[in-house]
This record gives sequence, structure tokens and C-alpha cells, in this order.
Amino acid sequence: MCKPHVKNILEILSRLYPEARTTLDYENTFQLLIAVILSAQCSDRQVNKITRRLFQKYRTPEEFAGLTVEQLAGEIKSCGLYRNKSINIIATCNILVERYGSCVPASREELRQLPGVGRKSANVVLGVAFNQPTLPVDTHVFRVSHRLGLTRARTPEGTEEELLACIPSQYRMDFHHQLLAHGRQICTARKPKCARCQLLELCPVGNCRD
Repeated sequence: MCKPHVKNILEILSRLYPEARTTLDYENTFQLLIAVILSAQCSDRQVNKITRRLFQKYRTPEEFAGLTVEQLAGEIKSCGLYRNKSINIIATCNILVERYGSCVPASREELRQLPGVGRKSANVVLGVAFNQPTLPVDTHVFRVSHRLGLTRARTPEGTEEELLACIPSQYRMDFHHQLLAHGRQICTARKPKCARCQLLELCPVGNCRD
């Protein structure tokens, strides 16, 4: 599915959010991976509060792998699903040490074999850390892309597939970050600010609102 107004949407989003990027704080690819795992059902702001302390104490896959679940859970307990995330992070770090020489793999297939890393998370790591033309679909991207009529798919995977067919590869990660920013600031889940939206004329949902 490719809509004729995609070019206009890309131009407007680029003008509105020229500096859009991930809001997760990290210093290297490994820290990004851990932050992405922590971000499931948790805001980036809260994740940054946790990792600011966490990465001062533990910096390498070896150090994380040496923790007990209880130790790591205590460090990230202000994050949702913290016990499951502790289990996944420790297991992931063991895999990184044993299979990848403590490096983060750069393929979607390998990333998705890491506990706690789904397709969206893998796409974030690939796009942000490895500059691959991925298009992660989170709740904001899913919601806004549907409202703009760019996709009709009912699943994140289907939405990603349809967006990949519409968005040229060189714009995909920027589009992800820009759409995410627009979803947070303007096109919110509840009470979207349609009157303030500069995409309103291109939005079939917005144009149907009273």
C-alpha cells in the first residue's frame, strides 16, 4: 500500500521534528540493547532514571551475567515487569559472552534469539546502533500511521510490512522517530490535538472529527 501523500507527510514531519532521535540514554550498543529491553511497558524517561545508576555500577555483559536475578531486580524494581526483565537481561548477557564475544549481533535473526528481544526491539537496535533501514512499530507508530491512512494492517508486523512498502529506506528510522514524537506530542491516544496538527489536511481521521 503506497499513498500519494506520503511525500508530503515526510516533508512535514521532517520540518516539525528535524532532530528527532531515540530518547533512551546510552553510550554504546550494549547499553542501548539493555535500555531497549527495559523499555517494554515502561517510559523512556523512567528507563533513563534506572540506567543512569545501573550503568555506573555495571558496564559489560560479563558484569551483568554475574548478577543474580534478585540483585538485578533490586536495581530495576522501579521498572514494570522487573523480575522477568532481570531474568531476560542476565540470560541475554550470558549469550552475548558465550556466543558473540560480548558483542551485540547485527542481524535481526540473532537479536531475536536473545531473551526479551522481540521484533520491534531488534529493529530499534539495528536502526539506531547499526544504521540499518528498519522501521520499528511501537504503539505510537501503529496508531499514527493508521490514523494517517498509511496502513490498514491489524498487527504491528503487518503495519511494518505496509510501511516498508511506502517509506523509502533512507527515511525509515527518521520517520519512526518523527512519528513517535508526533504521537507523543500531538496525535495522542486520547484526545488528539487535531486543531494543532500540521498534518490535519492529510489525515482522513482528523478531517472526520467535529
